[in-house]
Amino acid sequence: MYQIDNPKNNYKNVTHAFFLALAITIAEPSTILPLIIHHFSDSVVVVGVFTSLLRGGAITIQLYAAFYAQAYRRVLPYLGKVFFFRFLSWFTIGASIYFIGDSNKELTLFFIGLGLFFFSFTAGFGAIYFKELQAKIFSKKYRGKTMANRQIAGAIASIISGGVAGYVLHNFQAPQSYAYLFMVSSLFMIVGFGTFVTIDEPSKEKVASKEKDFRSFVKNAIALFKKDKRLQQQILAIFLSFSYLISMPFIILKANSSFTLTGWALGGFITVQMLGSILGSSFLWRRISDYEKMLSLAFIFMIMAFVVALFAESIYSYALIFLLMGIALDGFSNSSMNLVIEIAPEEKRPIYTAVQTNLVSFGLFFPILGGVLLKFVESYSLIYGLTIVLLSFGLFVSLGLKSNRV
Repeated sequence: MYQIDNPKNNYKNVTHAFFLALAITIAEPSTILPLIIHHFSDSVVVVGVFTSLLRGGAITIQLYAAFYAQAYRRVLPYLGKVFFFRFLSWFTIGASIYFIGDSNKELTLFFIGLGLFFFSFTAGFGAIYFKELQAKIFSKKYRGKTMANRQIAGAIASIISGGVAGYVLHNFQAPQSYAYLFMVSSLFMIVGFGTFVTIDEPSKEKVASKEKDFRSFVKNAIALFKKDKRLQQQILAIFLSFSYLISMPFIILKANSSFTLTGWALGGFITVQMLGSILGSSFLWRRISDYEKMLSLAFIFMIMAFVVALFAESIYSYALIFLLMGIALDGFSNSSMNLVIEIAPEEKRPIYTAVQTNLVSFGLFFPILGGVLLKFVESYSLIYGLTIVLLSFGLFVSLGLKSNRV
């Protein structure tokens, strides 16, 4: 008989989070990635576009992945293929920076964008499979704990990665330093991926009959969305949680214009953000199984971060911004994943996951809006203020979720 909440699966789940965070923190969209893109282009719009590419590529494939996943009894074999292509995409970014670099900045940008897109694109499949697996192997209460454990492990790894990134950026010249970070981190990524695919996965008891074609599946998904009022409200709240991305990539650019931003300071901001993640997961999120409440609290912490950003001038005030953001981001991540699992029937879980993820993922393109506004208005206060307004609206929507829960 299959053992749900198997501690071995928890350890493998946490190990995966540790090594994945160790790898991808070097392109953290709030700190390092904007500076890498800014090295090859002076346009803030380009910075916004590339920040969106890191995660936005997943939008194009979510529903297609769910179309097939709804009939799968096991998803790990397919997740293994996703992991391979994610590694290849990440390594390609570093290789293009190393071998092309400043000799042809436009071509380097093209390959960076291509790598970021495919890294995100394959994650579209991975997100469906990952959430399906988490729902199968962990109970509601244990899943909240193991996700908090993942976030703590990822935060610890990110602190280590932040220190390494600070050392590399301080001791090696750009863009070679960026190339080293990507290529070496891709090796850590393999360790996490390899551990995760050894998880003990049960065969799914209830599977949906796959529609005759993808077009029919999309029609059914649209009908499901129109029918489920709770899902609609939940999607709106989570979509608005992404509005922090209007400003987040540009906080570090504003800091860079306010004081001397050294490699060590940059690594320090990453460390502070991950400390926020550890504090949030250790003392707050792991104690909350009411995921509606978790989402509302995450909105509050993110709003506080941007209120501070409006008046930030010193390195200490920016450290506080990243600390609050670290707390909020883990709350958003944990609550959004568990909310959709909680309301979805077992046989329709991939469809619910895909519909929610596909629609809220349009929020990943908020950095483009922020970049355009910043280009033409040239006011950080404007984009910070807009971010606060949208986050406040999201908080209002999230507070009404419980009364509409099905």
